[in-house]
Amino acid sequence: MSKHTFDEMNASPDEVRSHYQSYARWLAEQPPEVMADRREEAEVIFRRVGITFAVYGDKDEDAVGNERLIPFDLIPRIIPSHEWRSMKEGLVQRVSALNRFIHDVYHDQEIIKAGIIPAEQILQNAQFRPEMMGVNVPCDVYSHISGVDMVRAPNADGVGEYYVLEDNLRVPSGVSYMLEDRKMMMRLFPELFGQNRVAPVAHYPDLLLETLRAVAPTTSDDPTVVVLTPGMHNSAYFEHAFLAQQMGVELVEGQDLIVKDNFVYMRTTRGPQRVDVIYRRVDDDFLDPLAFRPSSTLGCAGLLDAYRNGNVNICNAVGTGVADDKSIYPYVPKMIEFYLGQKPILNNVPTFMGRNPEDLKYILGNLKDLVVKEVHGAGGYGMLVGPASTKAEIEEFRKAIVAKPDGYIGQPTLSLSTCPTYVKSGIAPRHIDLRPFVLSGSEVQMVPGGLTRVALKEGSLVVNSSQGGGTKDTWILENGATP
Repeated sequence: MSKHTFDEMNASPDEVRSHYQSYARWLAEQPPEVMADRREEAEVIFRRVGITFAVYGDKDEDAVGNERLIPFDLIPRIIPSHEWRSMKEGLVQRVSALNRFIHDVYHDQEIIKAGIIPAEQILQNAQFRPEMMGVNVPCDVYSHISGVDMVRAPNADGVGEYYVLEDNLRVPSGVSYMLEDRKMMMRLFPELFGQNRVAPVAHYPDLLLETLRAVAPTTSDDPTVVVLTPGMHNSAYFEHAFLAQQMGVELVEGQDLIVKDNFVYMRTTRGPQRVDVIYRRVDDDFLDPLAFRPSSTLGCAGLLDAYRNGNVNICNAVGTGVADDKSIYPYVPKMIEFYLGQKPILNNVPTFMGRNPEDLKYILGNLKDLVVKEVHGAGGYGMLVGPASTKAEIEEFRKAIVAKPDGYIGQPTLSLSTCPTYVKSGIAPRHIDLRPFVLSGSEVQMVPGGLTRVALKEGSLVVNSSQGGGTKDTWILENGATP
């Protein structure tokens, strides 16, 4: 892979890419004080609405306790329609194969018998749930809401190419920020949406509700859907409440649910009401104290039995995490070939697995150049970015890898694409990624776009909101968009 950085907006210092030209002309005409006022207005509105995220160990002056406003950038990330079509096709293919894989893992395990993935990689995986063996779920869908992290980096020819960085199949978050960012851009700059044919995303809650209702148990003609949250102290609570409100369904906590005769009910002022589909934002371990962690107060006793009996559906399914483990990620291209008989449309980032002696040797010999991640890590934690780390940090990480090699993977440090971004010094390039959301029910659907996350610190490659990253609106230009 080439080391130079791909700029999303500018082909060169003197040439703006065609799909950005209309926006660039508009931006050049905006007085700096007007844009500064718009930034301030956005911050006031986001603060009023309560769009915050927990930032651990944050000492930023904007942080209130551990809660911080997610910085919103006014310059959108723009993707032309032909690029989006190809990406969407690849994402639908990938998520379809992953759902086939999870079904196989909990049924015939053909992929293990074929020798494609070693049995211990699956059966000894911390996210593997033996309780799910032989359990049939509606439409054979396990990951109903998938957030697939995409990055763009120059290939060997210097052309910007999209790569899948990781698959988030358990309780992927961030879609509320995608929706709120769009709402904010339309409020601040309505004229831009007259000049550019930007594909809409506002119908995502409708698609989500349609997806959830489509996988309800057959025992119900008019399914009741709820969103299960761990509660207001969870870092993504705003999103849980937002999505419940947007779908017009109840937001519940574990204490609001009861199981009777293997059916799930929620407590209401009119008495118990049957629940058919639970869009859970609670990890497996905490869902049912009788089946998993006995000390959990976040779930509902007896929920797993009701689920296994087919009387309620849980989205995403219990045990789905076995497929979004970073040690399983390298096998996804082979899954696509095995289950679908197709070549992968989207490429993985080259990955070295600590469990393989040759790969381990390479990782340990190149720590200063690699990104090394814990296979169960999330949120940008438990990782080493070699080029940005001190010798002491590298040596400390080396000890952890040597102690537990199968707990780590290594990847080349990609030169993530950049997008012009407002920072204190003015407009400057900052590294970005993209999380599109794939909905799988009776069919696979997506809204055009996703959450673009931006690393606000100069040179940083860590875009996670939990580590101080910001967000941008993502525009997919429809055919015939003004150049």
